[in-house]
Order: sequence, then C-alpha cells, then structure tokens
Amino acid sequence: MISFAKEKLGWLNKVVKNTNISIKNKIADKYSEPDNKEIHKKNTDINVLLNRVKLNQKNESRKKIYFSAAASAGLLIFGIVIF
Repeated sequence: MISFAKEKLGWLNKVVKNTNISIKNKIADKYSEPDNKEIHKKNTDINVLLNRVKLNQKNESRKKIYFSAAASAGLLIFGIVIF
C-alpha cells in the first residue's frame, strides 16, 4: 500500500509537501514584524474633532425629534381608530 503511494502518487506528495511549507511560511509572515517598518506620526486637529462632535449632536437631536414625532403620530392615529 505504501509503495503504491510512492510510485504512482509521488507528484502528489511533492505538491502536498510544498503547500505545507508555504502555509507555514504565510502564517509565520503574518505574525512577524517587517524590518523596514516606517513610523508615521498622526496629527489630529482639535477643530476637526469639535466639528465632528457638533455634527453628531445635531444628528442625534434630529433623530430624537423624528422619533418623538413618529411616536406621537402613531398614538394619534391609534387613538382615532380605537375611538
């Protein structure tokens, strides 16, 4: 049985061995750090952050108004249908 695999499927054994090595290399490369890694400093502008906060607050207040208007309309329609 072993001789059959060595004689007729020898090419398959080579392919499987090569894929195992390449998979191991890929996994090892994923977790290793590259040597020529450049360090980029990120600058943050406080005005950009403040504008983003203001826009988020404005959007949240609009959503609250829309929700309360929809809830009020739903209660009004429900009240009209029941009575």
